[in-house]
Amino acid sequence: MGKVKVRGIRGAITVEKNTSQDMTEAIRELLNAIVRENHLKLEDICSVFFTVTKDLNAQFPARAAREMGWDNVPMICAQELDVPGSLPRCIRVMMHVNTAVAQEEVKHVYLREAVSLRPDWAGK
Repeated sequence: MGKVKVRGIRGAITVEKNTSQDMTEAIRELLNAIVRENHLKLEDICSVFFTVTKDLNAQFPARAAREMGWDNVPMICAQELDVPGSLPRCIRVMMHVNTAVAQEEVKHVYLREAVSLRPDWAGK
């Protein structure tokens, strides 16, 4: 293994409805998949930046992560740019982690309809 560096991991997932329950389930699914695919431990995670599309406001994504025990991970939430024709009901994440994995070996995770955002990364 190489030297430990900070790397960014991207991911996204869609939800069916703008409800706290749907958002919580999706966020848990996405975060668990990123952790699993990249063999992360909670202490590897430096920070998490969430964005949600304009049609999602039932809860803050960070709340679902805190309910998973991510109490010491700095997180922030924002609204995604409202670009006409963009994918609706989408939660995006940028996670910064400490890892010895090379940049090209990082596994980005796109689930459900969000696969369409980065098909080149979603299939890896």
